[in-house]
Amino acid sequence: MDSGVVHSHVDDGGVYRTPVARRSPRRLSRAVAAVAAGTALLGAGVVACGSNEPKVAIPEGIPPGTGSPTPPIDINAPGRSADQLADWAAGLSDDIGIGTTALEAYGYAAAVMAETLPGCGIGWTTLAGIGSVESRHGTYDGSSVDAFGQVAPIIRGIPLDGGPGVAEIPDTDGGAMDGDPVHDRAMGPMQFIPETWLKWGVDANGDGRVDPDNIDDAALTAARYLCARGGDLTSAAGWQQALMAYNLSGDYLALVRDRASAYSVGVRPD
Repeated sequence: MDSGVVHSHVDDGGVYRTPVARRSPRRLSRAVAAVAAGTALLGAGVVACGSNEPKVAIPEGIPPGTGSPTPPIDINAPGRSADQLADWAAGLSDDIGIGTTALEAYGYAAAVMAETLPGCGIGWTTLAGIGSVESRHGTYDGSSVDAFGQVAPIIRGIPLDGGPGVAEIPDTDGGAMDGDPVHDRAMGPMQFIPETWLKWGVDANGDGRVDPDNIDDAALTAARYLCARGGDLTSAAGWQQALMAYNLSGDYLALVRDRASAYSVGVRPD
């Protein structure tokens, strides 16, 4: 069995360390219950300071909304199939603060799952919420996403060496994928560890490679993993189970939920 996806992730202040192994079950259950009850919320229906315009109400609860529907596409179209979503992504990109290529990747991954595993019901907003927390949609620390979904410079997490708030995972790939021959590191825009990537990774952009540093491949791999772990992601229980498999942290679940919920109503997260 794989060890999960990510054990550290990047956020606006740098590397955000999730206390995976040290979080007590009682504390974790309280955090998750708080989110399920809708207590970890963004401001809803509040008048913006110094403005007569009210803020858009951010939906409460789990799962977050699935957002603007993607148009029908041929998921098996030659080349980068996600390019079919260019107009859809361009219409959302500025409002929600996600680059068009990354947004196409999230939308395509959700479209693939809707056609191949309709019982899952994963929304592109969930993938975007994860991508935001993990790597700012592939732009962490000066990285950028090119038109083919490739992220450069590559993004690597801290060594998973058992330090404060960090799980300990000895090297599983000889350093071939993550560059570390001693401990595993999370890789790419969705921050997979090598062990998990080798099991779940998929080529989503038709270039013949299964690459954790390509946001198309990473987004579809994340979608496959989440659907397998959570089952029905349109249910609160299924969505919560999927996110906790991705990262065993109530704080992480709440952060992804908040960002995904903001995307679902077409606004940037606070």
